[in-house]
Amino acid sequence: MSASSAAQRGIIDPPIDELLTKVDSKYALVTYASRRARQINTYHQQLEQGMFEMVGPLVEHDAEDKALSIALREINEGLLRVTERREPAPMPMPTIPDFSSITVPEFDRAPEATFGDAEADFGADS
Repeated sequence: MSASSAAQRGIIDPPIDELLTKVDSKYALVTYASRRARQINTYHQQLEQGMFEMVGPLVEHDAEDKALSIALREINEGLLRVTERREPAPMPMPTIPDFSSITVPEFDRAPEATFGDAEADFGADS
């Protein structure tokens, strides 16, 4: 395929109307396609380095095809499964009590014992 026909295919194939039936919104389409295109670009970079951590293109493609065009064709053919990452819900901030409103209840206190009273009690038991 020549460079001009590859570029034209990327513009008109797959049609946007078909792509929008595969995703929830235009925003989702752009997000999914751009993420997959980055993965494809990373795959090609790793391939040159002898690393194989990313999955390469899942559709037939020419060397002239852009990663975004490849990603859009993969989405159109239903070859990708999108799983949404959900961030854990933030932990609620603990409420800090307002210490200015705390009061100390009055206690009925027994009279304090004196040292002499304690000796008298010990002496009575023995």
